[in-house]
Amino acid sequence: MTSQTTASESVAVPAVVVGTEAASVDAPPPADEVRKSVFHRLRRDPQAVITASILLTTVVLGLLANVLPQHGPNDVVFANINLPTGTPGYPMGSNTIGQDIFSRVLHSINTAWVSALIGASVALVVGTTFGLIGGYFSRLRSGVEWVFTVVMTLPGILLLILLMPVTGGDFRATMLIYGFLMSPSVYRIVRNQTIGVSKELYVDAAKVSGVTHTRILFRHILSVVRGPIIIATAFLTGTAIGVQAGLAFLGVGSAEIPSFGAMISQGFRAINIDPLQFIWPSLFLGLITASIVLLGNALRDALEGSRPKPQKISATQTTGGFAAEATEPADPTAVLQVRDLGIAYQSPSGTLNEVVRGVNLRLRQGETLGLVGESGSGKTQTAFGILGVLPLEAKVTRGSVLIAGNELLGASEPELRQLRGTTIAYIPQEPMSNLDPVYTIGSQLVEGIRAAGDLTRPQARTRALELLERVGIVDPERVYRSYPHEISGGMAQRVLIAGAVAGHPKILIADEPTTALDVTVQAEILDLLRDLQTEMDMAIIMVTHNFGVVADICDQIAVMQRGQIVETGAIDDIFDNPQHEYTQMLLDSILDEDTIRQDPPAVVTQGAST
Repeated sequence: MTSQTTASESVAVPAVVVGTEAASVDAPPPADEVRKSVFHRLRRDPQAVITASILLTTVVLGLLANVLPQHGPNDVVFANINLPTGTPGYPMGSNTIGQDIFSRVLHSINTAWVSALIGASVALVVGTTFGLIGGYFSRLRSGVEWVFTVVMTLPGILLLILLMPVTGGDFRATMLIYGFLMSPSVYRIVRNQTIGVSKELYVDAAKVSGVTHTRILFRHILSVVRGPIIIATAFLTGTAIGVQAGLAFLGVGSAEIPSFGAMISQGFRAINIDPLQFIWPSLFLGLITASIVLLGNALRDALEGSRPKPQKISATQTTGGFAAEATEPADPTAVLQVRDLGIAYQSPSGTLNEVVRGVNLRLRQGETLGLVGESGSGKTQTAFGILGVLPLEAKVTRGSVLIAGNELLGASEPELRQLRGTTIAYIPQEPMSNLDPVYTIGSQLVEGIRAAGDLTRPQARTRALELLERVGIVDPERVYRSYPHEISGGMAQRVLIAGAVAGHPKILIADEPTTALDVTVQAEILDLLRDLQTEMDMAIIMVTHNFGVVADICDQIAVMQRGQIVETGAIDDIFDNPQHEYTQMLLDSILDEDTIRQDPPAVVTQGAST
């Protein structure tokens, strides 16, 4: 980190090409591409294509139920009893009373789809509507919850059988009632999701902006909870088909309505005569219900932008037909070297948007490097890339990360676990959010210490108490037995530092370690890190946007803007003579304390000085 870039150096990065699609690095995807992205993902998903094709085929066959067969579904020809499959005029044979199985299968498809549409639609509309109301309006929640709890206690199948005199055996009326009986399952899903989302800050911001409750519910909340609703609807659709078939199997309903259940019941009685009479309706029923559920999964993934098969991080990721090579030569004196690192995320349109572009860093033993930049500049993503803990959606497009000469990118998970805690460690920001609230401080420290070294539990406990005392905690025994909510933020930060240095790492990445701490505690934390670095001869990367922290503890500085390192150099050189305009802007934004603290000018009134 001894070289310094100048303002004249270019920071432009060419778009990365993956296949035939260019990775947009600055411009957002066009609006029409975002709108079409769901359909594009579905078309690229084999599961969605296959299941949708199966369901579409069944729908078409159902629509042609009065065209393709040569006989009606209820036509009885006693001379053609138990005809085998492939008989002219009877492609699937005939049943024990001479009815055309092919005709009855096609008409049963229509019965199944009508049952699914009625049952699932009623359950979806009723459950979603009242789930949003019950989850959003706390005053109405108790009453709505009571109603749906009562509905949930009703025995569904038994109630449908008892109401047969009311419905007259019409499966459509039966499915209408069953839709209401299924609605509590949708209600509970939507209610639970809505309660969580309604507490988000952006919902509060919408409220104070004057946005109506209806718009908040259907635009800001429903769009978030739609994934579980889609899955639930897919299962309810299959359940409605199964229930209707089950009732028909039991003989409940009109005998003149073709149904898979009635066909399975009749085929079961003739299974010793012709097993295909049982297999044909069972096959179509299973194929339809399974395809509905699998298509629901694929649609949920497309809407939520999830990736069932995450990209595997490799040392040299093949991109557009070529392997991206690290531009800088390996430095044997560096304990950590990052060369031409690129990290990207896939946009809704399918293109790759790089959030880290061509980052080069070099860190030597005992050195402290400040990685500086405004929020969103890519500092934390760079740190995660070094640690190998990027989200599954992230894709390393190029580059290399060398730790003591060993390549980190492409390493297996067991290899990474051996490095973390002993060779490289991490102090996260927001200490209270990174401690598990259900375990004591001691149990969490002991777990990390035992993972980093071969120690027994008593030995790890002793080591944890020593570390707590070393990081400046006055009463380590009390803190060891405490839960995270029982200690202060500054104390929690010291606990995280103790856990990070437990394995004597060579490299320590501190991500905003003084954020949300008061000035006095910040100074204590920085002094602690400086002392620990001296004791253990660690190299530290200080990720921050605070130039005061950088000036206090760092030897070198790397300024980051929009995912790129725009200027690097020694602290004194950067502060005295910044070359890049972005660095100059950051330094100019620091308050001039001398100007602020100077004495105000004297005010003279009527010849007297005051």
